[in-house]
Amino acid sequence: MRVTLTVNGEARTWDVEPRRTLADFLREDCALTGTHLGCEHGVCGACTVILGGAAVRSCLMFTVQCEGKAIRTVESLADSEGGLHPLQAAFAREHGLQCGFCTPGFLMLVVAALEDDPELAEDGGRLGELLSSNLCRCTGYEGIRRAVVAAAGEMKARTEET
Repeated sequence: MRVTLTVNGEARTWDVEPRRTLADFLREDCALTGTHLGCEHGVCGACTVILGGAAVRSCLMFTVQCEGKAIRTVESLADSEGGLHPLQAAFAREHGLQCGFCTPGFLMLVVAALEDDPELAEDGGRLGELLSSNLCRCTGYEGIRRAVVAAAGEMKARTEET
């Protein structure tokens, strides 16, 4: 089937098999390998991308379901000069990553959540619930939580500037 999508700001048309998952499409057809495949059952969150403003598990979606939509992957976070997104920088500073396998999924989950609700990081209960939806087997979640709290203010300030 022919699908037209906007991936990381670039609109293009592709021919895809109707059964091709969005995760496989992004990794293999778009060469965006930052989207990781862990469980392929929607449990781990490593494949999380932003689709139309919402965080989704790309292993559970077919590419054809995304017709006409905008998709953002972890590769979209760096600025045009390659500078880190505030959340990426905070993950590094606050030791929110170790092996890095889960990191792209956490980044996309949190970016979508903070873009939707800039106050989220101030509510420990809601933040904890959000973070518990993705799995990390290396760091625990304290460094990730600290990174989100640290980056939230900077992201909010950037939003207010525009």
